[in-house]
Amino acid sequence: MSTDAKPARQKLTAVDIRARKQGPKLTMLSLYDFPFARLAEQAGIDIILVGDSLGMVVHGFDSTVPVRLDDIVYHARAVRRGAPRTHIVADMPFLTYHIDTPRAVENAGRLLQEGGADSVKLEGGREIADRVAAIVRAGIPVMGHIGLTPQSAGALGGFRVQGRDAESAREILDDARAIADAGAFATVVEVIPAELGAMITREVGIPTIGIGAGPDCDGQVLVAHDMLGLQERIIGRFAKVYAEAGDVIERAFSEYASEVQAGAFPDEEHSYRMPAQALADLEGSAS
Repeated sequence: MSTDAKPARQKLTAVDIRARKQGPKLTMLSLYDFPFARLAEQAGIDIILVGDSLGMVVHGFDSTVPVRLDDIVYHARAVRRGAPRTHIVADMPFLTYHIDTPRAVENAGRLLQEGGADSVKLEGGREIADRVAAIVRAGIPVMGHIGLTPQSAGALGGFRVQGRDAESAREILDDARAIADAGAFATVVEVIPAELGAMITREVGIPTIGIGAGPDCDGQVLVAHDMLGLQERIIGRFAKVYAEAGDVIERAFSEYASEVQAGAFPDEEHSYRMPAQALADLEGSAS
């Protein structure tokens, strides 16, 4: 871990992020706790996403559907404490913006007021454009999410590449346009062919942040646990592993267990001692 002092950086606003359509490319990580958020900020990551992927990554669910708004609020507060100078996007979980527009605006507001987020993210395209517009009108910045939308993965046939034929690709492009027209400042583009990712990036006036959408997007996002090798199983070839931290952690746990069982831990270095006189007084009073 670097100990070099770094100058305090300015947190990006939604306006700043939108202006990055012209570059340089945006970096975003999905993570969920204080220590990871602190490290991401120190590393200079532009945006942290408190994603509903926490349901699968942290809570062990099979999908993101069980995640509640309170879960996102809880994790967003921890992330904000760890990264006070980083733009934080909070996911709106399943059914928190689908039922009606007033409830969507209220739930989005909670993520800012209680969670400390700077903006919210909604999955979907044309069918939720009115909700995006209403939340934006309420003064809450919105990031979109099109292509593979995990909350509706069951309806899409599972976690699979979207937009491989011309018709479905046109629909995704129309979704991107609708989200941009509704006032979103950026959009995640997930698991689509690289050619479609490039086309959306060219034709839509807001930054695209790709995850499995090719190299031509205006930015990229990965789940921190995926890129650190902390997942037993990674869904998707897009998740490049930058460090096998899981192996390091497992070895440390195993070494700790072995030392405890052998009586080697704690040793003198990791123990406390009483002053000799205090020990003598204690032993004398006990006899």
